[in-house]
Amino acid sequence: MSSITIRKLDPALKDRLRVRAAEHGHSMEAEVRDILQATLQGPAPAPARTLYERIRALVEPVGGIDLDLPPREPARDPPYFG
Repeated sequence: MSSITIRKLDPALKDRLRVRAAEHGHSMEAEVRDILQATLQGPAPAPARTLYERIRALVEPVGGIDLDLPPREPARDPPYFG
């Protein structure tokens, strides 16, 4: 079994954990194990999608969108600051 150390834990949070553990008849260590088990149980969440992937997922079921794009014009000459 692995062990971890949690540093810089807010004292108020530690007190809440101590009270919660006492209410459940556990040690603080056992309570933390139960919290972690309940929280992390089940499949891992899907990785975050890019903005493009999220937009495509919304639009694709309705067949997509056709945009009428105007023809490109030649690029202008850059300004001269001389």
